[in-house]
Amino acid sequence: MPPTSRPLRKLGFLTIGLFDEADPRRGHESTLEIIELGERLGFDSAWLRHRHLQYGISSPVAVLAAASQRTRRIELGTAVIPLGWENPLRLAEDLATVDLLSGGRVNPGVSVGPPMHYDQVKEALYPDTAEAEDFSYERVRRLLDFVRGKSATDFSGVEGFEVFSDRVQPQSPGLGSRLWYGGGSLGSARWAGEHGMNFLTSSVVKAERPEETTDFAEIQLSHIRAFRAAHPDGEAARVSQGLVVIPTDSASPAQRAKYEEYAAKRTPRTTSPQGPARLMFAPDIVGASDEIAERLHAHAAFREIDEVAFALPFTFEHEDYVQILTDMATKLGPALGWRPTG
Repeated sequence: MPPTSRPLRKLGFLTIGLFDEADPRRGHESTLEIIELGERLGFDSAWLRHRHLQYGISSPVAVLAAASQRTRRIELGTAVIPLGWENPLRLAEDLATVDLLSGGRVNPGVSVGPPMHYDQVKEALYPDTAEAEDFSYERVRRLLDFVRGKSATDFSGVEGFEVFSDRVQPQSPGLGSRLWYGGGSLGSARWAGEHGMNFLTSSVVKAERPEETTDFAEIQLSHIRAFRAAHPDGEAARVSQGLVVIPTDSASPAQRAKYEEYAAKRTPRTTSPQGPARLMFAPDIVGASDEIAERLHAHAAFREIDEVAFALPFTFEHEDYVQILTDMATKLGPALGWRPTG
């Protein structure tokens, strides 16, 4: 087995936090229990996806606030918050508040672009400004500035009995260095690097030029290298990879069959670019931890990162996630050279 060029330093996982419309509290509790389990198993980080008008977590910052009071060590991230749904100033306040409550463990991941199904939701979301909203990188820059302490207003001082700040309050030391951009293109990778962010790369990338490779790992590798080339920290700039990885070491026969069926249904989309955006999807990796480790060691992009946030499949049951996370921490992580933190 060829060695990785970077030993795996941080092991994390990502969940969508699905729930039943008839009992949404149970689904949210399940997510919190999974995060607590992750901490007990020694994972370095737990990340939440973001879903609006669906049966998944719509308010990850609120869920992370709850998780911050039920854990003490594990880092808590979002992968990712789509900023098209957010006011950057208000989001900066929420993120700083939860970061302080967590003791400095929040890792906000964000992305830009119009909200999904914008034509159908714009009247509810931005009834007076739908056509004027800016969904470019400028929205990220505003969030960065507010989190990093730049002025939000030209007014400060005392007015009557109230004291006003020209900066977003609270300010949480270090949060500005823990902001991540979730990107799938060369342009987003470079932008994140130029602005001193960390970079989240997932199981989806864009094959932007038809004449170039459609090999997922090679495309992802080009994004990682472009990000680090643009970042002030160069090769030390943080990148986290988020492939869908399902170890089966302790799975029951029924679970193995379910996992393999899940991956098989998703495999056709991985063979060629999908849609006008030419999206390339990485195959889900299912199998024993030693087999998965061998495949990852051969993955061109994995060989250049030392952090992962393996994505949990969307539609499994709570006990499936317990099994998968336990195998990740006790079998797969060590096979990749990782050691749990206490």
